[in-house]
Amino acid sequence: MESTTQTLHVDLGKRSYPIYIGRDLLGKAELYQRHIPSQQVMVVSNETVAPLYLEQVLTALKDFQTGSVILPDGEKFKTLEVWNHIFDALLAQHFDRRCTILALGGGVIGDMAGFAAAAYQRGVHFIQVPTTLLAQVDSSVGGKTGLNHALGKNMIGAFYQPRCVIADTDTLNTLEDRQLAAGLAEVIKYGLITDAEFFVWLEENLDALLNREIQALSYAIARSCQNKAHIVAADELEAGQRALLNLGHTFGHAIETGVGYGDWLHGEGVGAGICMAATLSHRLGWLTDSEKRRIVEIIERAGLPVEPPSQLTPERFIELMSVDKKVLDGHLRLVLLQGIGKSIVTGDFNHNDLNATLNEYRRAN
Repeated sequence: MESTTQTLHVDLGKRSYPIYIGRDLLGKAELYQRHIPSQQVMVVSNETVAPLYLEQVLTALKDFQTGSVILPDGEKFKTLEVWNHIFDALLAQHFDRRCTILALGGGVIGDMAGFAAAAYQRGVHFIQVPTTLLAQVDSSVGGKTGLNHALGKNMIGAFYQPRCVIADTDTLNTLEDRQLAAGLAEVIKYGLITDAEFFVWLEENLDALLNREIQALSYAIARSCQNKAHIVAADELEAGQRALLNLGHTFGHAIETGVGYGDWLHGEGVGAGICMAATLSHRLGWLTDSEKRRIVEIIERAGLPVEPPSQLTPERFIELMSVDKKVLDGHLRLVLLQGIGKSIVTGDFNHNDLNATLNEYRRAN
């Protein structure tokens, strides 16, 4: 079955770039050639993805001087120590400041390779080739790169845009069901923050997405990328509107940090975090009973957790959430909902309501 390639654009002036979405893109040499300005290409992948797709990518890059570095797979390896392996490979193989780093993998690989590209010789070229749904709809687009610290997720990094994003939907065929569900958390997020029409479409087509129907997946990926590209173009460095993309993430990052990186997938933390944000929004009177119920139901239908882990106390949540990039001058800000498709970033909420929300989940557990 053939599918035409969709091309979207992230409009950032001189840093603008295309997002290619379609089937059988990994082996299309011409896509890479358009965006690689010199001969050296270092492919960064992991132990899970490399056996599946590295040879296909290297074959497409046969006209270039290529190298590869294979990192261990998992969020717990998104550290400074593992990140340094990329520089070991670049320096050992004499890669210069005109080289290109190509990220082949999910969000962890994209974040690490992108941050390496931002740092190596003060900045080299970078291409994203995301192989998970979460990476295709979210982390590969927008230029956020970085690493985790024991005290906080993604607290070390840089904004650094790729030259292009190549999202081959065929790679989703090898994705575990749990990873597919994790990606759906980010897809659902777009409907909630800014695109109520898309949220309704997701309610009607979630089973098709879970069954990996290619037309539904392609539409969801493109619609998600369009939403993100629009927000990033308006606020590249997250001075305001872009923070809306973090719906559920402050709660979710606290979960990931609190239980240990990798025990909960990022999308699982976001799924539970979206439900927590919806519960607080409902408590504040901003969401109706029906809206809250629809949000929890679609997260649950996607196969995602709708409650945080029982071992995280309200006190621990507050402690972990205080180490968040949206904290300004010591004040916690959250992305909350004033309806489906309408979101705000605010610190203007009663913290007693936040504590009551956290205690509500504690009692439920």
